[in-house]
Amino acid sequence: MTTQTLAGFHHRFEPGTDASAPPLLLLHGTGGDETDLIGLGRALAPGAALLSPRGPVLENGMPRFFRRLAEGVFDEADLRRRSGELAGFVAAARAAYGLAAPVAVGFSNGANIAAATLLLHPETLAGAVLLRAMVPLADPPPADLAGRPVLLLSGALDPIVPADNAARLAAGLAAAGAAVTHTVQPASHGLSQADLTAAAAWLARHRGTLTARAA
Repeated sequence: MTTQTLAGFHHRFEPGTDASAPPLLLLHGTGGDETDLIGLGRALAPGAALLSPRGPVLENGMPRFFRRLAEGVFDEADLRRRSGELAGFVAAARAAYGLAAPVAVGFSNGANIAAATLLLHPETLAGAVLLRAMVPLADPPPADLAGRPVLLLSGALDPIVPADNAARLAAGLAAAGAAVTHTVQPASHGLSQADLTAAAAWLARHRGTLTARAA
């Protein structure tokens, strides 16, 4: 598996071996790259096709998916633009690789752009696993998520994402029609084994719904 470029995104693509598994769109955190979450994707959904882009923005040499003004303070104009570019990349990848609509699996910065993409370009994703996400947009446009399954896994000891912020994100996605499961883990900002276990079980439980929405 080598890094390729499509629609301006360096990425890796791993074809699936299970045609009934919805593909995963793997979105890394700050400082990660297109290789970071491949192992996680394989563990969460064995046999699923994996699409893993590298964030196109650099912050002190560290890849991200959009600019921020400070920790927890997003450049929302850039976030909106980058979300549109990510949606364009997904559309191009679907055409190039013959993929159904993917389920986003995003961590931190990757989870935040996944949340923004759900709200700004809901047709792009069949659902999402948001690991340590926070509210991406102060004033999002009306969105129709029409029952899309979303798992939000927050950390009770997370120093970056306040508990009320994560709760507001869950409420906002639910208000847009998403079928949201919000679980607060006994963890910090980093991922734990409990996160991986919960995400894998959620993906397995919602596989039928996600596959139907991915078609």
